[in-house]
Amino acid sequence: MFKEFKNFIMTGNVIEFAVAVILAGAVGQVVNGFVNDIIMPIVGEFSGGVDFANLKYVLTEASGVAGEAGAIAENAIRYGAWINTIVNLIIVGFVLFVIIKAYNKTKTPPAPPAPAGPSQEDLLAEIRDLLKKK
Repeated sequence: MFKEFKNFIMTGNVIEFAVAVILAGAVGQVVNGFVNDIIMPIVGEFSGGVDFANLKYVLTEASGVAGEAGAIAENAIRYGAWINTIVNLIIVGFVLFVIIKAYNKTKTPPAPPAPAGPSQEDLLAEIRDLLKKK
């Protein structure tokens, strides 16, 4: 069983998939940093200085001191964080679109199919007809 598992893990597809997952996590962090630290401050500036990450609808206010007995944490719907996530999705989608478009340009188009000529039976029939005329 261990040998089969080793063979499965060492196949190219599994290794490539693992590398892709690790790279996707790293790219996700880069995109999150780009959106949160560059894009959203610019969007916030154009929308009147609003920080989207702090936008929320408070359902229950926090009470007491955090960490002490009887303290109640704030319960809120953080729709600003959701807006940031939507912006992340749009940026990732656009970047993937550009990458796929560039990749498709590098692929060579398939060779056009050879022109269809007469089949072997058609040629033999023509030869037969020509021989009959003589």
